[in-house]
Amino acid sequence: MAYGFAILIAAGALVADPGAPAARAASVCSGRPLRTVPFSTGEVRVYKGRDYACAVTVAKKPGKKRSMSISLQPRGGNPVVDRGQFTRQAGPVTVHALNRCVRATGSVSGTSVSTGWILC
Repeated sequence: MAYGFAILIAAGALVADPGAPAARAASVCSGRPLRTVPFSTGEVRVYKGRDYACAVTVAKKPGKKRSMSISLQPRGGNPVVDRGQFTRQAGPVTVHALNRCVRATGSVSGTSVSTGWILC
């Protein structure tokens, strides 16, 4: 009986507080968050796993479809690009980044930002 009561208490702890701010959605990239670069219409998020880097561009105001892109390039390699008409985000794109610098460039509605070379 005490065991069942402990489960109920633990389950109750998982219920969200309606007054608490909404949590951010889980990332579509694996790995740890490395860099977030905001700009006027969105932000570029870069994540680093063991051997790979991953990036997405997220619109500041999701909703209607608009031109968006994300490019992730390892130094000395070709960029991986996701470009099109999206409502919320472009990407994810992933490149092998073991001992390599990478550069992410993202855009939303014609406004863009670049991380410069990171992970060096």
